[in-house]
Formats: sequence, C-alpha cells, structure tokens
Amino acid sequence: MQEAPTIFIICGPTAIGKTAFAIELAQALGTEIISADSRQCYQELGIAVAKPSVQELAIVPHHFINSHSIHESVNAGVFEQYALQKAAELFQQHRQIVMVGGTGLYIKAFTEGMDEMPSIAPAIRAQVVKDYEQNGLAWLQQQIQLHDPAFWMQSEQQNPQRLMRALEFKLSTGDSILNFRKAEKKHRPFKIIKIGLELPREVLNQRINLRVDRMVAAGLIQEAKALVPFQNNNALQTVGYQELFAHFNGEISEAMAIEQVKQHTRQYAKRQMTWFKKEASIFWMNAAKLSVEQVLELES
Repeated sequence: MQEAPTIFIICGPTAIGKTAFAIELAQALGTEIISADSRQCYQELGIAVAKPSVQELAIVPHHFINSHSIHESVNAGVFEQYALQKAAELFQQHRQIVMVGGTGLYIKAFTEGMDEMPSIAPAIRAQVVKDYEQNGLAWLQQQIQLHDPAFWMQSEQQNPQRLMRALEFKLSTGDSILNFRKAEKKHRPFKIIKIGLELPREVLNQRINLRVDRMVAAGLIQEAKALVPFQNNNALQTVGYQELFAHFNGEISEAMAIEQVKQHTRQYAKRQMTWFKKEASIFWMNAAKLSVEQVLELES
C-alpha cells in the first residue's frame, strides 16, 4: 500500500515569519505552497495584507495568492474546495506540499471540513445589516460583546461581515455560532503536520510595529487611497485599510491611523494565538530558532 502524501501547515500570528520559512521549507522539499490567508488571495490588495513579494513568489510557486478579485465572494467554504482540489493536483507531482497562513478558520476548513449551519431568518439578517449601516462598527462591536462575548474574544473585531454573521446567528438561533463548529472531522487522504511559530509577546509586538513602518515606507497610504472607492467591500474590512479610510474620511489624523494599524495588528496577532493554541495537534516551535531539519523530523 502506497504511503499517504504529507502536507506541512505553517501557522501562527501575523509578522512572525511564516512566509519566509514556508518558502525555505518548500525549497528544501522541491515542492509548492498553498496560501491559507483570507486576504492575500485578492489581486487588488498588496502591502496592507503583507502579500509575498514578486521575488518571493518567483522562488516557489504559490497558490491562492492573487487568485481572486475583491468583487468575488471568498470564504472558508470556497477556500476548502479550492485548497482540496489544488492539493490533489499537487500530490500528483509531489509527495509533500506546504500550506502557510494565519487564517485559522481556513486551515480548519481544509483539514477538518466545514460544519453544517442552520439557516438564518431573512428578517433578522436584514435588520442586522440595516442597524449596522445606521449605527456603524462601534455599535456592532458593542452588540457582539453583549450577546456573544465568547465569539468576541476570538473574532476579527474590525471585520463587520464576520461580526454581523455572528450577531444574526445568535439572534436567530439563540446560540453562539461557536457551538456549531463542532462537527465530526472529515477524513483527508493525506498526512497533516501542523507547525505553529511563536515568539515572546514583546518580540512579536516589536516586529509588528516595525513591519507597519516598513509598509508605510513602501506605499501603504497610497495603496489605501487608491482603494477608497471600494472601502465598503467585504475584502477591505481589514486592519491596515479601515484605519486609513477613517483618516481619509477626516475622522482621525494620519499619525493616529498608523498608530491604530499597529495597535489593531497586535490585537489581531493575540487573537490568532488564542485560536491556534486551542489546537492540540500543532507542534509549536520558536520562530527565531526554527530549522527545516526540525520540521522534517516530524514526518518520520
């Protein structure tokens, strides 16, 4: 019987060095990479989502990078089907492949499958959307903290689409959306090895602050300005753009917007770690002392 192929999944918080290590690992294996990032798939986004550089993309073939437009609907279910099909194709040529990303829900969908969700009452959905449009993000955040504090603690707190989904779910079913993410894991025809990268909090925070400064120097403000016509698009409801849109709309200064990008990115990294630390199947490694050899030993 032929041995099942292996996918190495490199996960962890933003700015910890996942992209660079995934490329190093893929090079050593002579294989390709599937991205598990919910924003890097969009062609129109770049600096703010820390997309791999043109040079990095040329070193190793990447998939689910620049694969979709911000005008398309992309979610965990779409990613699950895309990644499973791409993995099947790549396993025809490689015994091992690499996945890398910080979107925990996307990785969960790929490795375990998506849960069946009950339908939401259309009237409740319409009311939540209407209330959000009238009262804004601060109101929506307050509602989630009030009605579903458990979801709030691990959610993308700047993402109104995710927050509205959770609120309408709670109001429609009386239960948290988190309680419907417990379905039986689906079988996958390959071996899964998850490697989590971690660093001391203060070190990671320094890396985040430095990366945001580099993003600004690379043209982040100009990139965001060009995307203003699409600021209400779901793909743009993310850290790095929302703060600058607030600046362009006259709500805060440029300096405050940049400081908020840093703050919100640090908070997002903390939520990512909360999500990943709940997974017992992840092998945790110090990102500063990581080696390809360490990771390959996990396969034996």
